[in-house]
Amino acid sequence: MTASNERVRVLVLFGGRSAEHEVSCLSARSVLAALDRERYLVTTVGITREGRWTLVDGVVDTPAGVLPSVPDDGDTVALVQTRKGPRLVRFVDSFAGDELGPVDVCFPVLHGPYGEDGTVQGLLASHGIPYVGADVASSAVGIDKRQMKNVFTARGLPHVPYRALRRSAWETDRAAAGADVESALAYPLFTKPARQGSSIGIRRCRDRDDLVAGVEEALAYDRVVIVEQAVTEARELECGVLGNSEPEVVVTPPGEVATTHEFYDFDGKYLDASLELRCPADVPEEVARRCMAYAKEAYVAIGARGMSRVDLFYVERTGDVLVNEINTIPGFTPASMFPYVWQCAGVTYPQLIDRLLELAFAAAAADSRYSP
Repeated sequence: MTASNERVRVLVLFGGRSAEHEVSCLSARSVLAALDRERYLVTTVGITREGRWTLVDGVVDTPAGVLPSVPDDGDTVALVQTRKGPRLVRFVDSFAGDELGPVDVCFPVLHGPYGEDGTVQGLLASHGIPYVGADVASSAVGIDKRQMKNVFTARGLPHVPYRALRRSAWETDRAAAGADVESALAYPLFTKPARQGSSIGIRRCRDRDDLVAGVEEALAYDRVVIVEQAVTEARELECGVLGNSEPEVVVTPPGEVATTHEFYDFDGKYLDASLELRCPADVPEEVARRCMAYAKEAYVAIGARGMSRVDLFYVERTGDVLVNEINTIPGFTPASMFPYVWQCAGVTYPQLIDRLLELAFAAAAADSRYSP
């Protein structure tokens, strides 16, 4: 860290190449508003949809109902490792560069592929820059629903029955692939891209025609599709998790998402003014404890650090609690559950950001003990 009388130099990355570009911008807007400028010297770098790092002055304002994006008219910037350590450099069209200064820590407010999947984490790690959130391996497992579920199965965590469909198998024999799904699972089903969030590319399927349409839609985002058994009459609960190592991991009581949509889809998450977040969720104490235990186990199972949000299903009729998924860079938007459950637990938004940056420095210090 910097000397105590100096502000910590924070690089906030947002936008990115994924279909969650706009959601990342919404999250970054909230994070930037919560950063204490007396403690932190903040540089904001937006990643365009094409992957160009560009110097921006925060997140652009947009009218209600319009999602922001990273404009493409800013100067190009890059991380460069120098003899004095990692530096941000700005380039003009002539490729003449000028130094913007060092980076003490990075907060990648990025959702989806090329941001939440370990790619940016690997870049930052190769430059020796501390960063908020999971490391490369945990990020890769956390974003891939197929591998995530494999880990959950190995740890004995209950989750929804599913099948994984590869593009090659689907394109080779669509009828056989569909029949295989139907032999293992019963309608209604959900189809999802294996490595995508924010409910993008998800479809509820009631019959074979829906299944075909859902797989085709999901394949527009990934080469692997997850087909899950729908959990009828399920309540959607979410726990926030913080910590770098198992003894220090802290979990919030579950919050609940209440939506008027058929399921918690993209519009319901980000465009529905009637969306309601309830915290703590009105569930029996034993159910809340089970949710928190499963959330911690899922977090430890994938080797997460820094933060995560763990999503669960609770079926009142049977009393079952199932782990849905883990998100290693959860949403930070005004409608996001992760900061909300922490606020309900007594941790303000600025305090949450402070804690995440502290955890980033602690993780980097722990990693420095080991030779590359």
